[in-house]
Amino acid sequence: MLNTLSNQERAEVLTQALPYIKRYTGQTVVIKYGGNAMVNEQLKQQVTEDIVFLWLIGVRVVLVHGGGPEINDMMQRLGKVPVFADGLRVTDKETVDIVQMVLAGKVNKTLVSLLESKGGRAIGISGMDGRLIECCVKDEKLGYVGEITKIRKEPVIDLLEKGYIPVISTLGCDREGNVYNINGDTAAAAIAGALGAKRFVLMTDVAGIMRDKNDPETLIPEVSLSEIDSLLAEGVISDGMIPKVNCCADAIRKGVQKVVIMDGRVPHAILMELLTNEGAGTLIKES
Repeated sequence: MLNTLSNQERAEVLTQALPYIKRYTGQTVVIKYGGNAMVNEQLKQQVTEDIVFLWLIGVRVVLVHGGGPEINDMMQRLGKVPVFADGLRVTDKETVDIVQMVLAGKVNKTLVSLLESKGGRAIGISGMDGRLIECCVKDEKLGYVGEITKIRKEPVIDLLEKGYIPVISTLGCDREGNVYNINGDTAAAAIAGALGAKRFVLMTDVAGIMRDKNDPETLIPEVSLSEIDSLLAEGVISDGMIPKVNCCADAIRKGVQKVVIMDGRVPHAILMELLTNEGAGTLIKES
């Protein structure tokens, strides 16, 4: 921690970060933040501090968030039992109303308020605003779960050019105005691809891709797209990591330079990834 260092040591830390600051100043970085990485209030404070720090040094940060635990909590309060199929929330009309209330309301505005309290300028929107995320029904059995058909990046670009941190909740709409629940990782990857982001950071509740999913010491620091198939065949990428890696690969194919999957529960992991040589998590790149 900087507060345990001498003034000279603090200055040296900042000097070492200078090449990385130069690399990202003026560039777009999309950060996916959500799920279990959001439940710890102290970590939430540190994540928003990291984002404001990046914004202050000129990084164009886009924050895309989920909120699964909060949705589950609200559903249970209202007497509804969360149901999942193939890892996706089965979303009937009542559930999509709850999702909209929690994501576009409580979670989104809480993050905006936190960013503002740290000295940032943030505006919260959902994928419905400006028809940012246009979608259709993904699977009838899932109800109001959307398959993304188009990303309209203009609302995000407008906010970035006016100096704001866009905070985006992952709701979508179709041409008739129906609201859909969108998988947060999928939405964030699609937004990162549409923006041609320099870096897409996917914060989750594991260290990254590990050869032994129960042993963080087996973390694989870098993976190229050409290696993904063999890691899938070996079972190294399995279960819930499969859709995350597929989202990351899709983002790279759509124009994102590099993607990292990392543990959002690690304090200041974002700054470790972007502003140090060691980085954090697993970096996925084209080759």
